Amino acid sequence: MFKIRVLVSGDVQGVWFRISTQDKANELGLTGWVKNLFSNAVEIVAEGDMETLAELTGWLQTGPPNAKVKKVSIEWDEISTNEFSSFKIHK
Repeated sequence: MFKIRVLVSGDVQGVWFRISTQDKANELGLTGWVKNLFSNAVEIVAEGDMETLAELTGWLQTGPPNAKVKKVSIEWDEISTNEFSSFKIHK
């Protein structure tokens, strides 16, 4: 079991990035959250198996259709228990 923390920057706010990320995470069966940052970036924390998280990080490279992703930074951690029970949007 793994947990990732991802920062996505570029034109990623106001383009349905959070809801699209939530939809993708739910489709993949991941738990965690997504939120906008004051820096105009989007932060994602997600938990799941390595293969599924890798699929999410691949999707985050482009995001939803109107997003223009410029940079994605990813931190990986191995975990023993889930911290989250669902995938939510934080305001």
